[in-house]
Amino acid sequence: MKKLSIIALAGVGLLLASCNKNSTQTPSQEQQVAEKQGDVFAVDTTSSVVNWKAFHKGGFAPRWGTLSVSSGELSLADGQLNAGEFVIDMKSLKVDPASVTEKDKNYAELEGHLKSADFFDVEKNPTAEFKVTKVEDLAAATSDAVEGANKTISGNLTLQGKTLNVSFPANVQVADKTVSVKAKLTVNRTDWGIKFGTNEADPAEWMISKDIEIGVDVKATKP
Repeated sequence: MKKLSIIALAGVGLLLASCNKNSTQTPSQEQQVAEKQGDVFAVDTTSSVVNWKAFHKGGFAPRWGTLSVSSGELSLADGQLNAGEFVIDMKSLKVDPASVTEKDKNYAELEGHLKSADFFDVEKNPTAEFKVTKVEDLAAATSDAVEGANKTISGNLTLQGKTLNVSFPANVQVADKTVSVKAKLTVNRTDWGIKFGTNEADPAEWMISKDIEIGVDVKATKP
Protein backbone atom coordinates (compact mmCIF):
# COMPACT_ATOMS: atom_id res chain seq x y z
CA MET A 1 0.00 0.00 0.00
CA LYS A 2 2.81 2.42 0.86
CA LYS A 3 4.48 1.69 -2.48
CA LEU A 4 1.23 2.36 -4.35
CA SER A 5 0.75 5.63 -2.47
CA ILE A 6 4.23 6.80 -3.47
CA ILE A 7 3.57 5.91 -7.11
CA ALA A 8 0.22 7.73 -7.04
CA LEU A 9 1.78 10.80 -5.46
CA ALA A 10 4.52 10.81 -8.06
CA GLY A 11 1.92 10.59 -10.83
CA VAL A 12 0.03 13.57 -9.46
CA GLY A 13 3.30 15.48 -9.17
CA LEU A 14 4.16 14.82 -12.81
CA LEU A 15 0.69 15.91 -13.92
CA LEU A 16 0.86 19.17 -12.00
CA ALA A 17 4.38 19.82 -13.17
CA SER A 18 3.33 19.45 -16.80
CA CYS A 19 0.51 21.96 -16.28
CA ASN A 20 2.29 24.57 -14.19
CA LYS A 21 6.01 24.43 -14.93
CA ASN A 22 7.70 27.70 -15.95
CA SER A 23 10.44 27.68 -18.57
CA THR A 24 13.70 26.54 -16.98
CA GLN A 25 16.93 28.14 -18.16
CA THR A 26 19.36 26.08 -20.17
CA PRO A 27 22.59 27.90 -19.30
CA SER A 28 25.57 28.22 -21.59
CA GLN A 29 29.25 28.64 -20.88
CA GLU A 30 30.58 31.82 -19.27
CA GLN A 31 30.67 34.76 -21.70
CA GLN A 32 32.73 37.96 -21.89
CA VAL A 33 31.35 40.63 -19.57
CA ALA A 34 29.96 43.77 -21.24
CA GLU A 35 32.14 46.87 -20.90
CA LYS A 36 30.56 49.74 -18.98
CA GLN A 37 29.92 52.78 -21.11
CA GLY A 38 28.34 56.15 -20.40
CA ASP A 39 26.95 56.98 -16.96
CA VAL A 40 27.46 54.60 -14.06
CA PHE A 41 24.70 54.20 -11.48
CA ALA A 42 25.33 52.69 -8.03
CA VAL A 43 22.96 49.94 -6.93
CA ASP A 44 20.80 51.00 -3.99
CA THR A 45 21.30 48.09 -1.60
CA THR A 46 18.49 49.21 0.72
CA SER A 47 15.77 49.00 -1.94
CA SER A 48 17.15 46.16 -4.09
CA VAL A 49 16.27 42.54 -3.35
CA VAL A 50 16.44 39.07 -4.85
CA ASN A 51 13.40 36.89 -4.22
CA TRP A 52 13.57 33.11 -4.45
CA LYS A 53 10.99 30.35 -4.56
CA ALA A 54 11.49 26.60 -4.50
CA PHE A 55 9.08 23.68 -4.63
CA HIS A 56 8.60 20.05 -4.13
CA LYS A 57 7.89 18.40 -7.48
CA GLY A 58 4.57 19.29 -9.04
CA GLY A 59 4.41 22.55 -7.13
CA PHE A 60 3.75 20.96 -3.74
CA ALA A 61 4.77 22.74 -0.51
CA PRO A 62 6.40 25.83 -2.05
CA ARG A 63 8.99 27.68 0.03
CA TRP A 64 10.05 31.27 -0.61
CA GLY A 65 12.10 34.08 0.82
CA THR A 66 14.65 36.78 0.07
CA LEU A 67 18.33 37.56 -0.38
CA SER A 68 20.00 40.94 0.03
CA VAL A 69 22.03 42.72 -2.63
CA SER A 70 25.30 43.92 -1.09
CA SER A 71 26.78 45.98 -3.94
CA GLY A 72 26.63 46.65 -7.66
CA GLU A 73 26.64 49.08 -10.56
CA LEU A 74 24.60 49.58 -13.74
CA SER A 75 25.78 51.64 -16.71
CA LEU A 76 23.75 53.51 -19.31
CA ALA A 77 24.73 55.09 -22.62
CA ASP A 78 22.24 57.18 -24.60
CA GLY A 79 19.57 56.28 -22.07
CA GLN A 80 19.98 52.53 -22.58
CA LEU A 81 21.28 49.89 -20.17
CA ASN A 82 24.47 48.39 -21.58
CA ALA A 83 26.32 46.70 -18.70
CA GLY A 84 26.45 46.16 -14.97
CA GLU A 85 26.70 43.69 -12.14
CA PHE A 86 25.48 43.06 -8.64
CA VAL A 87 26.60 40.95 -5.71
CA ILE A 88 24.19 38.86 -3.62
CA ASP A 89 24.88 38.28 0.08
CA MET A 90 24.17 34.55 0.48
CA LYS A 91 24.46 34.77 4.27
CA SER A 92 21.39 37.06 4.20
CA LEU A 93 19.18 34.21 2.92
CA LYS A 94 15.77 34.35 4.60
CA VAL A 95 12.85 31.95 4.54
CA ASP A 96 9.43 33.57 4.80
CA PRO A 97 7.69 31.93 7.80
CA ALA A 98 4.41 32.09 5.86
CA SER A 99 5.79 29.52 3.41
CA VAL A 100 6.23 26.83 6.08
CA THR A 101 2.75 25.87 7.23
CA GLU A 102 3.24 22.23 8.29
CA LYS A 103 3.05 21.73 12.05
CA ASP A 104 6.13 19.49 12.08
CA LYS A 105 8.27 21.94 10.07
CA ASN A 106 10.20 24.99 11.22
CA TYR A 107 11.22 27.84 8.92
CA ALA A 108 14.39 28.56 10.94
CA GLU A 109 15.54 24.96 10.52
CA LEU A 110 14.95 25.21 6.76
CA GLU A 111 16.89 28.48 6.67
CA GLY A 112 19.83 26.79 8.38
CA HIS A 113 19.66 23.80 6.05
CA LEU A 114 19.67 26.00 2.92
CA LYS A 115 22.74 27.81 4.24
CA SER A 116 24.54 24.53 4.95
CA ALA A 117 26.89 22.56 2.71
CA ASP A 118 23.89 20.53 1.48
CA PHE A 119 22.73 23.54 -0.51
CA PHE A 120 24.41 26.96 -0.74
CA ASP A 121 27.29 26.44 1.74
CA VAL A 122 27.32 30.14 2.66
CA GLU A 123 30.39 29.89 4.88
CA LYS A 124 32.46 28.71 1.93
CA ASN A 125 30.58 30.76 -0.68
CA PRO A 126 29.31 33.91 1.08
CA THR A 127 28.38 35.71 -2.14
CA ALA A 128 26.81 35.06 -5.54
CA GLU A 129 27.30 37.37 -8.53
CA PHE A 130 25.55 38.37 -11.72
CA LYS A 131 27.48 40.21 -14.46
CA VAL A 132 25.76 41.48 -17.61
CA THR A 133 27.18 40.20 -20.90
CA LYS A 134 24.53 41.55 -23.31
CA VAL A 135 21.36 43.68 -23.35
CA GLU A 136 18.98 43.54 -26.31
CA ASP A 137 15.47 44.73 -27.11
CA LEU A 138 12.95 42.00 -26.27
CA ALA A 139 11.67 40.34 -29.43
CA ALA A 140 8.65 38.65 -27.86
CA ALA A 141 7.72 38.14 -24.22
CA THR A 142 6.96 34.64 -22.99
CA SER A 143 3.97 33.90 -20.79
CA ASP A 144 6.15 33.61 -17.68
CA ALA A 145 8.12 36.83 -18.30
CA VAL A 146 7.98 39.58 -15.69
CA GLU A 147 5.21 42.11 -16.31
CA GLY A 148 6.25 44.92 -18.65
CA ALA A 149 9.32 43.08 -19.94
CA ASN A 150 11.03 45.14 -22.65
CA LYS A 151 14.62 43.83 -22.77
CA THR A 152 16.48 40.53 -22.91
CA ILE A 153 19.40 40.48 -20.49
CA SER A 154 22.16 37.90 -20.68
CA GLY A 155 24.72 37.53 -17.95
CA ASN A 156 27.13 35.33 -16.05
CA LEU A 157 25.57 33.93 -12.88
CA THR A 158 28.05 32.64 -10.32
CA LEU A 159 26.79 30.26 -7.62
CA GLN A 160 28.92 27.96 -5.50
CA GLY A 161 31.98 29.28 -7.34
CA LYS A 162 30.66 28.06 -10.71
CA THR A 163 29.83 30.55 -13.48
CA LEU A 164 27.31 29.95 -16.28
CA ASN A 165 25.55 32.33 -18.67
CA VAL A 166 21.77 32.79 -18.57
CA SER A 167 19.34 34.96 -20.56
CA PHE A 168 15.91 36.22 -19.50
CA PRO A 169 13.26 38.88 -20.25
CA ALA A 170 13.48 41.95 -18.01
CA ASN A 171 11.60 45.16 -17.35
CA VAL A 172 14.19 47.95 -17.54
CA GLN A 173 13.05 51.46 -16.63
CA VAL A 174 15.28 54.52 -16.95
CA ALA A 175 14.60 57.93 -15.43
CA ASP A 176 16.71 61.07 -14.95
CA LYS A 177 18.82 59.77 -12.07
CA THR A 178 17.53 56.24 -11.55
CA VAL A 179 17.41 52.92 -13.35
CA SER A 180 15.53 49.79 -12.30
CA VAL A 181 15.70 46.20 -13.47
CA LYS A 182 12.98 43.67 -12.68
CA ALA A 183 13.14 40.12 -13.94
CA LYS A 184 12.31 36.54 -13.10
CA LEU A 185 13.84 33.32 -14.27
CA THR A 186 13.86 29.66 -13.32
CA VAL A 187 17.14 27.77 -13.05
CA ASN A 188 18.05 24.17 -12.40
CA ARG A 189 20.25 24.26 -9.28
CA THR A 190 22.11 21.09 -10.31
CA ASP A 191 23.68 23.02 -13.20
CA TRP A 192 25.67 24.85 -10.51
CA GLY A 193 26.45 21.64 -8.62
CA ILE A 194 23.75 21.94 -5.93
CA LYS A 195 22.58 18.35 -5.94
CA PHE A 196 21.13 17.62 -2.49
CA GLY A 197 17.74 15.93 -2.76
CA THR A 198 18.23 14.71 -6.32
CA ASN A 199 18.61 10.99 -5.63
CA GLU A 200 15.70 9.63 -7.61
CA ALA A 201 16.17 6.19 -6.06
CA ASP A 202 14.91 7.67 -2.78
CA PRO A 203 11.22 8.75 -3.03
CA ALA A 204 11.71 11.29 -0.23
CA GLU A 205 14.48 13.00 -2.20
CA TRP A 206 12.91 12.45 -5.61
CA MET A 207 10.05 14.79 -4.67
CA ILE A 208 12.38 17.78 -4.11
CA SER A 209 12.39 19.92 -7.26
CA LYS A 210 15.67 20.89 -8.87
CA ASP A 211 14.20 24.19 -10.08
CA ILE A 212 14.49 27.53 -8.28
CA GLU A 213 12.55 30.63 -9.30
CA ILE A 214 14.63 33.80 -8.98
CA GLY A 215 13.05 37.25 -8.91
CA VAL A 216 15.37 40.21 -9.43
CA ASP A 217 14.40 43.70 -8.28
CA VAL A 218 17.44 45.97 -8.56
CA LYS A 219 17.38 49.75 -8.34
CA ALA A 220 20.34 52.05 -8.97
CA THR A 221 20.89 55.78 -8.68
CA LYS A 222 23.37 58.23 -10.16
CA PRO A 223 25.82 59.48 -7.50
